[in-house]
Amino acid sequence: MSYLMMDLAGLTVSELETEQLRHPKVGGIILFTRNFENKNQLIELVKDVRRIRPELLIAVDHEGGRVQRFREGFSLIPAMGDILPAANMDLTLAKQWAKECGFLMAIELLACDIDLSFAPVLDVNGISEVIGKRSFSPNPAHVSALAEQFIIGMNEAGMAAVGKHFPGHGSVAADSHIAMPLDPRTKEVIDAFDMLPFKQLIGQKQLQGVMPAHVVYSAIDPNPAGFSSYWLQTVLRQQLAFDGVIFSDDLGMKGASFAGDYLGRAKAALEAGCDMILVCNDPTGVNALLNEFVWPADEPLHTALALKGQPEQVCQALEQQARIQAAQQLVSQING
Repeated sequence: MSYLMMDLAGLTVSELETEQLRHPKVGGIILFTRNFENKNQLIELVKDVRRIRPELLIAVDHEGGRVQRFREGFSLIPAMGDILPAANMDLTLAKQWAKECGFLMAIELLACDIDLSFAPVLDVNGISEVIGKRSFSPNPAHVSALAEQFIIGMNEAGMAAVGKHFPGHGSVAADSHIAMPLDPRTKEVIDAFDMLPFKQLIGQKQLQGVMPAHVVYSAIDPNPAGFSSYWLQTVLRQQLAFDGVIFSDDLGMKGASFAGDYLGRAKAALEAGCDMILVCNDPTGVNALLNEFVWPADEPLHTALALKGQPEQVCQALEQQARIQAAQQLVSQING
């Protein structure tokens, strides 16, 4: 499984995209709303991708709430921040609900042969508007408890979990899609607050992937976390002993621009410790990387093949129609 995850322009795979997907350094695709018209079309699109490269990792951002790329024909997964309030702050009940939300989100995607949703969000809800209710809670202990159950539900459907945005995006106001957020807090503060969900879930071996934040933690390291060997190697790999896949966030985001053009961004992300880099919404960036970038000769040490959907579990989960129907009723209840 190779280093680059690219996207597609529309509802079908173009001739150029077919050629790009065959490139040995392409390891996956990420889908967006523009790639979706209805469920039947989505299934055909995925089949076409599989015909080109069966082993590609097919992913989507399908967290729930406002970040859900496919809607018609899919359950509307609630924003994670709505689960605990809907349970009247009963954490025990909310944990049960989080597990069923994770199961439903995952099984509906896996039924379309989509391997992965980049979920759950492990950021602690603070001042960040781009995070907001994407986070389970302003309380890191609640984030950990609810995310743990959400992941169990995902796993029971046959889907791996990718926690984001390490070490925490919730305490910066700027949106890294359009700006370079700066977080001036000390390592001790971040370690005791934002990183708690990551530490707990990595310690429990529940995260198969992690996506770092395009945020500069200026008191700690001058580079954004996704381009920082300190955050990815010293903290994530060594101190937390994370042995899964590190995905970059989209290299097209403003928070990645400090590293220059796409060649510079890719080099910086891979050298810092990312295993797979995402380039979204910019075909020229994909072209530049496939035609001009000098890729590492070896495959990534931490291969994203481990995050492929698990067919046996998916088949078993699809047989649980009563559970699926109950979960569909539950998400309608949470959404009000």
